[in-house]
Amino acid sequence: MAAQTVDEYLASFPDDVADRLRRVRAAIVAEVPPPVEEKMRYGIAAVMLGGRYALHFAGWQHHIGLYPVPTLPEPLESKVAPLRTGKDSVNLPHAADLPVDLVGRIAAAIVAQREAAGS
Repeated sequence: MAAQTVDEYLASFPDDVADRLRRVRAAIVAEVPPPVEEKMRYGIAAVMLGGRYALHFAGWQHHIGLYPVPTLPEPLESKVAPLRTGKDSVNLPHAADLPVDLVGRIAAAIVAQREAAGS
């Protein structure tokens, strides 16, 4: 049965991956203005912003994915670019240290873009 909540989703992973996902979640949530709303969308976790998704995050066998991550302002985009695997996808490999600070900066930039756009 598919997870109904973000907590259930995170608990479905092995402990090491679940811990990484919790750290990604915390970094994203820290940058979204309250009240923070989290949902399961398309079978993965999403942090909402103003009733719309701000950022989805998902655990996979070899990485954690962040979606969608638009092109970000420089110099942040230069830090994100090596982790991009598609137009709007960022992969954080399990084999590498988790860049929690970078995840927070990505979330903050997305919130700023949304606020500037008025949505």
